[in-house]
Amino acid sequence: MRNFISIFIAALFSFGCKSQNASEIKDGDIIFIQNPSGQGKAIQLATKSKYTHVGIVFYENGKPMVYHAVQPVSVNTLEEFKEMSSDGKYEIKHLKDQSVLTKETVAKMLKEAKALLGTNYDIYFAWDDKELYCSEFVWKIYKKYTKLEIGKLKPLKDFSLEAPQVKEIMKRRYGNTIPLEEKMISPGDMYESGLLE
Repeated sequence: MRNFISIFIAALFSFGCKSQNASEIKDGDIIFIQNPSGQGKAIQLATKSKYTHVGIVFYENGKPMVYHAVQPVSVNTLEEFKEMSSDGKYEIKHLKDQSVLTKETVAKMLKEAKALLGTNYDIYFAWDDKELYCSEFVWKIYKKYTKLEIGKLKPLKDFSLEAPQVKEIMKRRYGNTIPLEEKMISPGDMYESGLLE
């Protein structure tokens, strides 16, 4: 009887591990990491979120690949992307309504992501398409092909700009002409989107 119980518990445990490990990563999933180095700490302070970087996942040759805007827009394996996180962790969210991500839509999104490879990173967080920052890159791909807005755009003035680290970066990049009305999207605002789970 004890052997039976032991086997039963072991079976339950291994089943639980298997389902946990197989936590499905899907095409179009949005992946978030944190790294307070460089401008990361200022982003955390300004956005009131721990997340400083975001990418979008697409499967290629059976492997999940992450497209994201660094310098320049790049593609990395999931493991490589995870290594960019300060704590070696990542969090993935996907659309609650997966019916939006048809095969045709995903193919168009991936084609767009590939076409944007090599685009320079936008250190000024401008909303034009000449250069792209990480959350802008993912937001615009979703908006273009699904019509969904993953997170609400808001002007720079609506972020928390009082911390010395934030002021220092703004002064260095904008001088005395800070674009307080420029619409922006942050990783934190995308993470909090009610369209994701």
